[in-house]
Amino acid sequence: MNYFAPSKQKEKIFPVIGQPFYILDKVDSTNNYAMEQVNTGTVTPGSAWFAMEQTAGKGQRGKQWLSPPGENIILTIALQPGTLPLSRQFMLSVAVALGAYDWFSKYAGDETAIKWSNDLYWRDRKAGGILIENVLRGNTWQYAITGLGININQAVFPEHLTNPVSLRQITGKTFDTVQLARELCTALQERLQMLHPAQYTTLLETYKSKLIRMEKPGLYRANGEYFEGIIRDVLPDGKLCVEKEGEMLQFGFGEIEFIFTK
Repeated sequence: MNYFAPSKQKEKIFPVIGQPFYILDKVDSTNNYAMEQVNTGTVTPGSAWFAMEQTAGKGQRGKQWLSPPGENIILTIALQPGTLPLSRQFMLSVAVALGAYDWFSKYAGDETAIKWSNDLYWRDRKAGGILIENVLRGNTWQYAITGLGININQAVFPEHLTNPVSLRQITGKTFDTVQLARELCTALQERLQMLHPAQYTTLLETYKSKLIRMEKPGLYRANGEYFEGIIRDVLPDGKLCVEKEGEMLQFGFGEIEFIFTK
């Protein structure tokens, strides 16, 4: 897919992503920093903050995301959903995940995949993650603070991590992380411009086609139990449908764990 092609939407749904593009030397968390800027009321929608070093990075469900200084993409974007209803927030996650997939696969190739709900994978190894934190004003979805942490030049990872991988490990090359982060903003722009009711089905079907383990058996854990299952579907609200011994089960975010081995 050429994600630099002009969007087919006549009207832009999102402003230009990554304009302005700020580079921070050191910060506790780019999501925290972006949230503080949004709370001042002076942020331009589409603003992006790139950190060379992050001391207290956040991952999904309260996990910490650590990165050696200057080696990876640590990026947060202040997205203003506009007319996108809060009931469709999973579609925003889908669009962001697909944008990251489009960009990463350009370098890492067709073994790139998305792990439900929005982790970036290469083969069975995690290359990055996405954390979206919503800012609400009453019933209005004002901002979606969208953080992306992607392994680029890191060569050594902590032993406790099961299956990490970086773009350097995949390709054998080192990269300019700031330049790649700017390219990522462009790729995200193209997918976000598809967030229109007429495109929801296309986005979701494309997302499912890039999903790791889709229609394939895999090992999972839920409610303290390990089991083998097959992913059969992802619903518009984000629920994962997994077939277990002929029974179709549905899982929300944080309710099921993918099991990978080293």
